Amino acid sequence: MNGTSPRRAVIGGGSGYLGTALRDALRVDGFDVRTIGRGPDADARWGDDAGILRLVDGAELVIGLAGRRIDCRYTDRNREEILRSRVRTTAALHRAITAAARPPAVWMNGSSATAYRYSLDTPRTEADPVDEKGFSPDVTREWEAALFAGETPGTRRIALRTSLVFGRGAPVMNLLLRLARLGLGGPQYDGWWFPHRRYRGIGAHPTEPDRPDYERSRGRQRLSWMHEQDFVQAVRFLRDHDEIAGPVNMASPHAVTNIALMRTLRRAVHAPFGLPSPRFVLEPGMAVLRTESELVLKSRWVLPQVLEDAGYVFRFPELDGAVRAIVRR
Repeated sequence: MNGTSPRRAVIGGGSGYLGTALRDALRVDGFDVRTIGRGPDADARWGDDAGILRLVDGAELVIGLAGRRIDCRYTDRNREEILRSRVRTTAALHRAITAAARPPAVWMNGSSATAYRYSLDTPRTEADPVDEKGFSPDVTREWEAALFAGETPGTRRIALRTSLVFGRGAPVMNLLLRLARLGLGGPQYDGWWFPHRRYRGIGAHPTEPDRPDYERSRGRQRLSWMHEQDFVQAVRFLRDHDEIAGPVNMASPHAVTNIALMRTLRRAVHAPFGLPSPRFVLEPGMAVLRTESELVLKSRWVLPQVLEDAGYVFRFPELDGAVRAIVRR
């Protein structure tokens, strides 16, 4: 024993799916991992600025992932909580880092790959601007504003613009695989639906509102995704590359169409067919599941330009291999 203390990492929101994966990986790397949350097992609780400061002061790495899950109905109350939970927890980390006598070298914070404009024909990179309208871009803009506000001398800041993360324990993957096994793993199609104030800032139609109903996405909407192992490895990569700061797209280099996604899932579970889901079928189902059709109808197509330019090599660049690895585990 050399008597030195282990390196400390602090995760805000460490009890969720991604937080748990990172916590386990960082412990393997030799970190003393502490968490901030609302549960009884957290080392500090949100709202306890003094407790958060004690954890952050002297830590090498801080990762903020806290925030209400977005798979819910976009009621006014839920919209407010989605935004507030992200901004307030990020601001709490910012206060602790700026007050720390020994601030962390790196602060990575959650963000969203849905920040960019809807697109079926052009992928977005970190060089593209955040969309000027829409609920998801608004959340991303305010979330990142809380991260990048003011100065944090000695602390490199990274916004993890995260796409859908697939893994054995990922809620979205479990749902999609279940649908495929039940014969409901066909593509999802946009179309007309009754206007509702819940769609304020989203649009009555999640995709291509200027096109006639029959010309909309038709399952061509793109889905950017990332395997859980690549998410963890990319965080390690970013931690160790001092030249990287600012927004980073956390996504595989190969986005897929909704049609290709559902076909891959059907093959993985040996489902002989999958019924397609036009929007008039999707909306009642999403109401039962208490979530929104935008999550599957909006085209999310981003490229991990910063990661690739820095030399990151993906373990799972293609969806087929990623899904096979998940189902095989």
